Amino acid sequence: MTPTKDPADPAGSSGPTKTAELSPSDEPSPEMQERLKELDRESRTREFDSKWLAWTVGAIAVGLSLYHVYTSILGTPPTLLHRSIHVAVILVLTFALHYWRAHEKGKGIPWFDWILMAAAVSTSVYLVISYEDLVTRGGNATTLDIVFGAILIVLVLEAARRVTGWFLPALAVLFLVYAYYGRSLPGFLKHRGYDWDRIATHMYTSVEGVFSTAIGVSSTYIFLFILFGAFLQKSGMGKFFNDIALALAGQTRGGPAKVAVIASGFLGSINGSAIANVVTTGAFTIPLMKKIGYNKNFAGAVESAASVGGQILPPVMGAAAFIMAENLGIPYGQIALVAIVPALLFYLGIIIQVHLRATSQGLEGISRKNLPAVGAVLKERGHLVLPLLFLIYMLFFSGTTIIFSAMLTIGVTILAAQVRKTTRMSIRQIVEALRDGAFTAVSVAIACACVGLVVGVASLTGFGVKLASTIVDIGGGMLLPTLLMTAFACLILGMGLPSIPAYIITATMAAPALTQMGVEPIAAHLFVFYFGLFANITPPVALASFAAAGVSGGSPMTTGFLSLRLAIAGFIVPFIFVYDPALLMQDVTVGSALLVVLTALIGIAALAAAAEGHFLVPLNWVFRILLIAGALTMLVPGVLTDAIGVGVLALVVIVVGVIAQRKGQLRWSAV
Repeated sequence: MTPTKDPADPAGSSGPTKTAELSPSDEPSPEMQERLKELDRESRTREFDSKWLAWTVGAIAVGLSLYHVYTSILGTPPTLLHRSIHVAVILVLTFALHYWRAHEKGKGIPWFDWILMAAAVSTSVYLVISYEDLVTRGGNATTLDIVFGAILIVLVLEAARRVTGWFLPALAVLFLVYAYYGRSLPGFLKHRGYDWDRIATHMYTSVEGVFSTAIGVSSTYIFLFILFGAFLQKSGMGKFFNDIALALAGQTRGGPAKVAVIASGFLGSINGSAIANVVTTGAFTIPLMKKIGYNKNFAGAVESAASVGGQILPPVMGAAAFIMAENLGIPYGQIALVAIVPALLFYLGIIIQVHLRATSQGLEGISRKNLPAVGAVLKERGHLVLPLLFLIYMLFFSGTTIIFSAMLTIGVTILAAQVRKTTRMSIRQIVEALRDGAFTAVSVAIACACVGLVVGVASLTGFGVKLASTIVDIGGGMLLPTLLMTAFACLILGMGLPSIPAYIITATMAAPALTQMGVEPIAAHLFVFYFGLFANITPPVALASFAAAGVSGGSPMTTGFLSLRLAIAGFIVPFIFVYDPALLMQDVTVGSALLVVLTALIGIAALAAAAEGHFLVPLNWVFRILLIAGALTMLVPGVLTDAIGVGVLALVVIVVGVIAQRKGQLRWSAV
């Protein structure tokens, strides 16, 4: 029997006909898991055919999670030992889970990986045994210090190659070579030079190399929040986000695209992986977008732009925000507070563009009868919001540490999930969450360990300070050229790196240049974070966009450029808050803050209309240029620029309104 087409449902017979079909499962389908492995190197892990081997590796992962739970409650061992234990077990899991080459065959662990795992353990065991002697020696290295330091460096480089690809370990090797041969280099690159013994021990026996701040944050805040995300996933939070987004926005014009933006933003904030978010959430949202009429390239671009932006969205912001707080020496809550308005402006820009695209193409939403009701969703899974509300309270109002807050929130997640049978976690699911959390933490921790080699060389040689001064000199002491060069450098670095190491490196190399120019430190760090992050959707190496194209069946490069256009606010907003920290709610009155936010909202809306080329009617190049000019003047702080921007935008709105009225197209379509 052929179903009839519902006039309210533009998808017709090809569209969803049951609410259940619109609601994704709690776990990605096997097909999507395979697609994720194809697109995301971090997800390419071994599948063991031996139960005892799978249980052994799983037990190691659970043990690591329990160790972090224990230390979060009762305190950690001495810093160097705690970080070495964290790195050693992460290395063991890396060599157990990740292939040594792309086309490795077999479902066991090769003999050489067992050797690498034993070597990883030995690096931590040696530090534990010789720790007191190491402290009393006052930095005087022994032969064993050098040997184990060299072993750790090699292990970290190989682990990073398997997990992140060649770019990050190659960059680390380049910096290690620079540390040795710096005495022979010209200009600002020249330094005294260090022998391999000094380099190895600096990376191993201090907290400025492999065990630097990056691993320090990984072994505390990041691990626990990844674990929190694993428990949320087991409780069905991903399904809740998708269902509530469907209920709220599914029936509006271009509803599935707005669902993708909302759901991917929330999930991206928690899981911190743009590519994984694209594949898992996109497996649900991209087909819906295509069914109501969005082009496959545009559908993939919406998902990739929204997924990447999740890492700038509080309260969790992926994981880089914790490292930012540590680098700046300020509470994490302050980072989250200042990041709220820029993140909302970014998502507003995407929402406006997808709405204008739907309006220009006459696309509708999903029929209300095929959508879940808000009340039903809240009744079924609304209690899962309690852990997030509890986390916000703990981070902003309780006065307790981030580590303790994260630990308590995990407990609240387990308790909240028990409220209803559909979300209740069994003992097995709790153990699986402990295991999956550790598995997920591997890629982040390995990236942090490898980037520690880069940061270690920078601190040893003073390269970061020299580079910052050089950038300022090239910029001629002017802020705008310095910002443009910094943004370009961050985009280049971010193209080959995951977001966390990209931020750490740019914060070390580029952010100091901005602070030397008088930029507020928090604005400087957010600036480099934004541009390092959005490299994921910036061609030619737009990894998140390429992943979305793999799901949508579109062109990777076309999807990348469309993602870039959708995320235009993410490239403009950083310049705004550098010039006017009021956008970050820094040292402002309520009135001035509201004015800055209002003008920024108008500017972003105008910029979105110019990017899409539609507002009431299709816009020619003259109107688009005027919108861009008006938007930029609205975004630049100052009463005069705001007045000019309002005038230009008002002129465009009036003229376009008259044209639309003459064509009989002047109507304000429902959102």
